[in-house]
Amino acid sequence: MRRITTLTCAAALALALAAPATAAMADPARPGDRGPAAFGRAALTGFAALPAQTYVPGSEPSGSLLGAAPVNGVTPPFPGQPVQGFSGIARRHDGTFDVLSDNGFGNKANSADFLLRVHRVKPDFAARTVEVLGGFNLTDPRGLVPFALTRQDRTLTGSDFDVESIVRATDGTYWIGDEFGPFLLHFDRKGRLLDAPIGLPGVKAPENPWLNGAQPDLASSKGFEGMATSVDGRRLYPLLEGTVNGDPAGTLRMNEFDLRKRAYTGRTWTYRLEDPAHSIGDAVAVDAYRFLIIERDNLQGDAAKVKRVYLADTRDRDHDGALDKTQVADLLDLADPRGLGGTPGTFRFPFQTIEDIVVLDDRTLGLLDDNNFPFSSGRTPGRPDDNEFITVRLSRGLQADPRIFR
Repeated sequence: MRRITTLTCAAALALALAAPATAAMADPARPGDRGPAAFGRAALTGFAALPAQTYVPGSEPSGSLLGAAPVNGVTPPFPGQPVQGFSGIARRHDGTFDVLSDNGFGNKANSADFLLRVHRVKPDFAARTVEVLGGFNLTDPRGLVPFALTRQDRTLTGSDFDVESIVRATDGTYWIGDEFGPFLLHFDRKGRLLDAPIGLPGVKAPENPWLNGAQPDLASSKGFEGMATSVDGRRLYPLLEGTVNGDPAGTLRMNEFDLRKRAYTGRTWTYRLEDPAHSIGDAVAVDAYRFLIIERDNLQGDAAKVKRVYLADTRDRDHDGALDKTQVADLLDLADPRGLGGTPGTFRFPFQTIEDIVVLDDRTLGLLDDNNFPFSSGRTPGRPDDNEFITVRLSRGLQADPRIFR
C-alpha cells in the first residue's frame, strides 16, 4: 500500500462531511434561461483508503473458483470474504456510509462462494483510513426468489445476482439494482429480501432466468449499474450500463419506478455516452430534474483517459432526445496543491471502474472506486487496488434541492 503525506488541515475533513445549513434555492437552468454554466477545475479535498486485502472478520473463505495462480501478487483462494468491489453507496448522515459489494469476482461462474453484502464504513480523512464498522449479508429467508439459488440457506451469492447500485429509502429499507435480470431487489434493514425480484419490462440480460430460450436484448454485465432516488423519496431512477438492442449505439435507458405502486411508470429518458465504448458508474439525484452521473472508459492507470462526473438534466433543452450534459469534474485532473493524495499538483483517480458517488454538500462530492479485487491495478501496476474514498470540491455550487442533504 502506498504511503501518502498526512493531512494537516482539519478544515478538509469538515468541508468533506458537513452538509450546509442551507442550500441555494435558485435553479441555475430554469426553462427559458441560457442553460447551465460551465464548471471549472475541481479539487481534491480528502483522501482515505481501505487496504485491498481486508476481509470480513470470521467469514467463510472465498475465491475457490479463481484457480491457484497469483493475481496481482495475491493467490486465491482467499482466507475470508473480501471487503471489496464497492459498486454502490448510501449516505447515513452521521459520518458513515453503507457501501455495496458487487457480485464478487467478475461473473456468475466464478462467484458462487462470494456472499453479497452491504458494509457500513466510516472514512477518516485526517488519518487517511476507512474503518469497517460492520454490515450484513443479503438473504432470502422467505423464499421470494422464484428460481434456484446457489446455497440452501438462501444467503445470496455472486452467482445469484450481480448487485451494482443501492438506495436507502425513507423507511430505512434498501433498494438494490442488479445486472443479471436486470432486477430491482428490495431488502429490509438486516438484508432480508422483502419482495420477489422485479424485472424490467421488455429487457433481459443473458443471465436472466426467465429467458426461456429467447435471445437477450442486453449484453452481459450491462444492467442497473446506477440508481438514484427522487428528492421526495417516492421514485427510483435505475440507469442501465449498456445499450438495449435496437437503441442507438451509446445510448442508455433511465427508467422511473414508483415506490408506492411497486411498478414502473413507463417514463424513460436517454443518457448518451461520449463514446459507445464508455460505461456509466453510478447516479445520484441533485433535484427534481438533474442527476450527477459518472462516465468512464474501460482503462486504468496511465492508460485511463475518461473518468468524469456529468450533471445531466432531463429537460432536454436542445431537443436531441437525450439528457443535457455538463461536465462538473474530471477525475483524472483534480487540483491538489497541498498534496492530499500524494505529490502536490494534479491528482488522478485512474481506476478502471469508479462506481460510487454521493453529494456531501452543495459543492462537495464523495467518490469511491470498485477495485474488482484482486484484478484491478490502476494505482500501482502489479498490486491489487485499494478501496479509495475521495472528496472533491466543485468549482461552484450545484444549487441542489435541500432535501438531498436530509
